Amino acid sequence: MMSSVKVESVLRASALIGEGPVWEESAQTLLFVDIVGQKIHRWSPNTNQIQSVETGDTVGFAVPRRSGGYVAGVGRSIVAVDWSTQTMSSLAEVDEDKPTNRLNDGKVDPFGRLLAGTMEVRPAEVQRQQGSLFSVTSDLTVTKHLDKVDISNGMDWSLDQRTFYYIDSLSLTVDAFDYDSHTGQIGNRRVVYHMEEGEGLPDGMTLDVKGHLWVACFNGGRVINIDPATGVRLQTVPLPVMKTTSCCFGGPDYSDLYVTSASLGLSQSERRLQPLAGDIFRVTGLGVKGCASNSFSG
Repeated sequence: MMSSVKVESVLRASALIGEGPVWEESAQTLLFVDIVGQKIHRWSPNTNQIQSVETGDTVGFAVPRRSGGYVAGVGRSIVAVDWSTQTMSSLAEVDEDKPTNRLNDGKVDPFGRLLAGTMEVRPAEVQRQQGSLFSVTSDLTVTKHLDKVDISNGMDWSLDQRTFYYIDSLSLTVDAFDYDSHTGQIGNRRVVYHMEEGEGLPDGMTLDVKGHLWVACFNGGRVINIDPATGVRLQTVPLPVMKTTSCCFGGPDYSDLYVTSASLGLSQSERRLQPLAGDIFRVTGLGVKGCASNSFSG
């Protein structure tokens, strides 16, 4: 790791499972969720002010909506969030036949479609591969693209928008699909990176302007930078917490990498060793910038 790289805790969020960071360019704020804490947070690095909305159920992700407010994955519902009134209304339901599933990670593609996946609440203890991956279009049409998913997690798109990168965490791989930008269909699945011993589970991820992926490693205490074209790990950024969950670029010129983390499930001794678990971290000095987030068109 280059000596100029600096990792700092910038928000004592005390999140049970901090996840889904999204940089909001217009407000210069970081949007993120606490899945088990059942909250959506907006934090301003400039003022250090944090605003929160309670969701009343697990919340896997929240993303900006072009028409205003946000869209979030709450329980098994895709909901519209009116921030000013702190109210939510359901737009669509998924996995109605699987009551023990919940929405997990979600992200908007460059064309305004929302992709969101599900997982069994306790995938290691119950039947495996109960999750799916869905897309939601501007007219709220829901399409299932994958099933037999363990933990639907990180996703992003290549710079030319022809490749969709996707993580099913328990497979221990980062996968790529061909992506049809007109229809949103995916195909030709292949592995672009296989996690190595000690790297943990691949979780949330984001793309930089070079087309490389930054993957948060759950139980790995790090973010890794991989070149999906070659499958080579280019860089490892260690963090002072083991349960690193997701990341996004932000800041005035998208040169800061924000990383979310979790504290749920740590023993008392682990908590003593990781007092910053559940915090939001900022990584600077990486020498690369990220791309702007997309807003849901529905």
